[in-house]
Amino acid sequence: MNNVSLPINRIYKDRLYKMIFNDKSELLKLYNAINGTHYDDPAMLTITTLDNAIYMTMENDLSFIIDMRLALYEQQSTVNPNLPLRFLMYITDIYSAYTKDMNIYGSKKVQIPLPSFVIFYNGVKSQPDRTEFLLSELFHPTTDQPALELKAVMLNINKGHNQELMNACHTLRDYSEYVARIRTYSAEMPLTDAVEKAITECIHENILRDFLLKNRAEAKAMSIYEYDEEKTLRMFREEGYEDGERNGKIQATIEMCLEFNLSSDAIVQKLMTKFQFSENQAQEYLDNYIAQNS
Repeated sequence: MNNVSLPINRIYKDRLYKMIFNDKSELLKLYNAINGTHYDDPAMLTITTLDNAIYMTMENDLSFIIDMRLALYEQQSTVNPNLPLRFLMYITDIYSAYTKDMNIYGSKKVQIPLPSFVIFYNGVKSQPDRTEFLLSELFHPTTDQPALELKAVMLNINKGHNQELMNACHTLRDYSEYVARIRTYSAEMPLTDAVEKAITECIHENILRDFLLKNRAEAKAMSIYEYDEEKTLRMFREEGYEDGERNGKIQATIEMCLEFNLSSDAIVQKLMTKFQFSENQAQEYLDNYIAQNS
């Protein structure tokens, strides 16, 4: 990859949402708000989030066990009907680790935590407060009596949605407000300035104040990266570029250019010529490829 400048925010591929709710106290508040429970001891939480450094390919946002209930949470800025399949993969690995010292071949039943699967949606496309996705909807051929089922619930956490949930979990409400401000301001000014303005205002107005004061630099970098990523994915969809064959040709072109050690400017020019991209479009494709493969 000679002469190709990597995006400065590539090291911040974790989610701001995940960083906020990695705090057990905040995660417990979120769980209580979703389930109408009143647990008050964060030590009851056992984190089971998959780390791809251990599981090689599997990584999820947040998962934990409390009182023999296993919760798996994912944050998404796009609607993904394949998440039940991903959840199935996640929970298989989690149950494998959970039962590694149990005799699953014996005559006595083993006890495993009761699972639930929640998707927190904060994309720009309009969605209802609550949507359910079923694993069986992916089966082909279809059947009315699937031998295997998994239900994932998608909750819209954009500003103005799921007010009861937001009132029950102020941190989630604050996160929603923070994201909404970045989107509003980024339409009026450069993204870096928009994020800085949102952070400054939120601190002043006691919105995620403690978190932003403690993690200002990391939060800013993550927010810029997430917004850029979201914008790029949206560009793929809105302009019809998610067709597999076309995306494959674009990726192959970038890979070929990198093999020949072309500069980033030369790769951008190649994409502009071959695919009739504007300079900004070509640069976004290149940046997104590098971010995903670095």
